[in-house]
Amino acid sequence: MSEFFEHITDSHAAFIAKQPVFFVATAAAGARINLSPKGMDCFRVLSPTTAAWLDYGGSGNETNAHLAADGRITVMFCAFDRPALIYRLYGQARAVLPQDDEWPGLAAHFSVERGVRQIFVMNIQSTQTSCGWAVPEMALKAERQTLRKFHAQEEPAERLTKYQDRNRSIDGLPVRPPTVLPYT
Repeated sequence: MSEFFEHITDSHAAFIAKQPVFFVATAAAGARINLSPKGMDCFRVLSPTTAAWLDYGGSGNETNAHLAADGRITVMFCAFDRPALIYRLYGQARAVLPQDDEWPGLAAHFSVERGVRQIFVMNIQSTQTSCGWAVPEMALKAERQTLRKFHAQEEPAERLTKYQDRNRSIDGLPVRPPTVLPYT
């Protein structure tokens, strides 16, 4: 049975902190729905109504494009151990880039490393729990290091050029890329 809340409770914040993976869903008018898995211990609860997560450069930047166009977002956490639980956050989010005034204060909540291109900040309007009884039990073997290794190969100036030249929406929506990098 599902239950709605107006904010993140302390027990839900503890649940979030234990999850090794979460999922981000966004949409913009006339565009495909975007659903992205995230890991790497990059999510933080900043207050009962605010959360943030690091975003690493990878295969695209659809979340940035969708949030700039619409702002709506759903974040889902799913327990793959016991007890079974699914927890969703609903709200509005935006990208904060290294050149933005908010960056230093937000970045202080994370370990910013090579490959980080932005921080997404979410204003939570409601949350929901649901049972998760049909989700299989699985054990975490290890975090993949592939993305970190990929970003370690490039010089920062080369990475910045790639962010500016290649980070586009698959549906042609505008994307605001970093103009400076948060690391050297």
